[in-house]
Parts: sequence; C-alpha cells; structure tokens
Amino acid sequence: MGDSNGAVGLKIPRDRQNDYTNDAAQTRRDFIRKATGTDLRNVAHYSIDPAKLTGNCENFVGVAQVPIGIAGPLRINGEHARGDFYVPLATTEGTLVASYNRGMRVLTECGGVMTTVVEQHMQRAPVFIFDDARQARDFGAWVDEHYDEIKRACETTTRIGKLQSIGQYSIGPLRYLRFNYTTGDAAGQNMTGKATLAGCEWIADNHGDRPRYMLSGNLDTDKKHSRINMLLTRGKRVVAEAVIKADHVQRIAGISSKELFRSRQISMAGAFLAGSANNGAHAANGLTAMFIACGQDVANVSESHAGIVYSQLLDNGDYYWSITLPSLIVGTYGGGTGLATQRECLEMLGCYGTGGADKFAEICVATVLAGEISLTGAIMRGDWVSSHDRLGRNRP
Repeated sequence: MGDSNGAVGLKIPRDRQNDYTNDAAQTRRDFIRKATGTDLRNVAHYSIDPAKLTGNCENFVGVAQVPIGIAGPLRINGEHARGDFYVPLATTEGTLVASYNRGMRVLTECGGVMTTVVEQHMQRAPVFIFDDARQARDFGAWVDEHYDEIKRACETTTRIGKLQSIGQYSIGPLRYLRFNYTTGDAAGQNMTGKATLAGCEWIADNHGDRPRYMLSGNLDTDKKHSRINMLLTRGKRVVAEAVIKADHVQRIAGISSKELFRSRQISMAGAFLAGSANNGAHAANGLTAMFIACGQDVANVSESHAGIVYSQLLDNGDYYWSITLPSLIVGTYGGGTGLATQRECLEMLGCYGTGGADKFAEICVATVLAGEISLTGAIMRGDWVSSHDRLGRNRP
C-alpha cells in the first residue's frame, strides 16, 4: 500500500454515536483515498441501507458487486421443495451458470430430482481439562448423569435451539464434549455457542472439581472440513438423487451409460488416491454461487462442499445418480439473509424466513447434482476446455 499522504498508523474513522450511515461510509472512503490514492467510486454505489447492517459488517464503506445469473428451471420432487425453480447464482466465473443450466435441463427432462433432508445438527465442542485421564473419565459419567440439567441450562439462552445429545471423546486428561443442537431455520453457530457457554458455566458451578474448560476445543471443526462432520453431520445431511435416461446420458456425455459407469469407477479411485473431501466432480462452485446470492456465510462452503456420490447402472441401461452432502450449513433466518438483494434471491426460491431452511437445503443439493451431471458430461464429451475458452475468458 502506498502512503505518500503519511496515513500509516492512522485509525480507520468511526462515528461513536452512529457508525451505520451514508456519511460514515463516505468518511471512510475519503480516508482510504487519502491513505492509498484509490477512489472507491464503484464500491460507493449501493442500494443497501447502512442502518440495517448492524451485526453484518463493521467499518462499512460500500459493496462488492457480484454478478447474478439465473439457471433453471430445475424440477425438484422433495419433501420441502416441490416444483420448478429458477436458481440465482452469484459468480464471476464464466461458464458456471451455463453449466448448471444444462444440468438442470437434463434433470428436469428426466422427471426431476428427488431430495431428502436426512438429519440436522449444529455443534459446539468445549473441552474440559483435568489432572489425569481417570478424572476426565469420571467427569464424562457425571455429565451423562446430569444431562437433563445441562440441557435446561443451555436452552435458557434460546427459544429455537434444542440440545439433542452430548458426544464425548477423551485424550489424556482432556474430555471433549460435542453438544449437538437443532437450530430451526438459522444456521446456528452463534446460537449454539451462546447456549453451550451457559451449559459449561452450569457444569463448572455444579461439578465438585469446578473444572477448567475452553468453549471450543476444535472438535466442532467450525468452518473446516473434517471426517467427523461427514460421519456425524454438521448442518444438514441432505441427499439428491435422480435416474438419468440412457438416451440422455448419450446426449450429454457422448458415451453410453455403461461407459459412464466405468468412468465413474476411475473417478472414484482418483478421489480415494487424493484423499478428497468429495468423490464427485465438485460441489463448491454451485454452493458458493448460491451462498453469495442468498446471504449465507460463504466461509461455510469449507464444510458444506464435502460430498459422497453414489451411482448405479440400472438393468435397463438408465443411470441412477445421487449425491449426499453430509454437512450443508444453511439458514433462511438471521445473518445476511435479511439484506435487500439476498432476501430477494431467497424470495425467488420461496425460502425466505421461518420455515424455509429445509426447502433451501433441498434446492442447494439438487443444484449440486445438476453441476455434477453437467461437468461430468463436459469432461467425457471433451468440451470442458473449449467451453471455458468460449465463455470463461474475460481478460483485462
């Protein structure tokens, strides 16, 4: 950063009375211009009311505008999402919207995609610290005996969050507790953190040893991929599955469904060799684009992209294709979902507000399956690179 104006070390200006105003944003843009020589004239164009950003963004100066494209229609035969949907995808990657659009067309022509939310949990995982392993083991038994009291303490902090169970894991003198909650239509990380703090304080006050603890011992693996979350679910475990007709396989991939199944085995071996968090083509592209458009915490893609593809060649030559996302973290209430453009995108899907989270999760996983179909087809047909050359090259 250049500093010919001598602004090194100067604090970013804030208005202690009301920092969420257009004037406060302009003051900071002026500060940046003096400090760096950069005029944020495009960043300054926004429709957001700064007064509504409390809890979303500090030191507000403007917005980063990400183009939104629409893919669809995508026919979904879910328990919560039913009908044809047009999906907003916010991205700067050329070919992404076109690719998902192609996959959605295939799924819709084949009768749609069935979606299922299998289970849902959100975790906070404190660790209690003892002098030796026996004390830690005995503490674990005490926690089991006092589960009902701990649950009541946790739930005093929230109307929505409900403690479902506490998993326990020992390492040396440490006892890790994994508090598992349901969180309604919120993603729930903050909710579960506050609830678990109340539970830990109750434990510390009522256990005879008054044990020390850390609110997160990193076993919840917040915003990091982990095998435990793939096995035990963090967020929502949701499945999309469809049967692709043999003639559609030939059309989109340029090969028979039998050849597609053989190629799937090769891809599975490669994913195993790499130690990949996803044995499919990808989930991050579609999820990131939907998360940006719909006000999700985009960092949750680090967990949400994990996936397991399972497919079968059916006796009649058709192709069964499914993907399971074991740690899809989404919400339709709170966070960034109430901001103007994000709310509009959720409303486009009929998902905004209470009662929308499971529906949104089903639309997300259906969109991911569309991307799997399209990218796999592009690789097999040999037009993966040519498509990017045609649609995805926007050089200055």
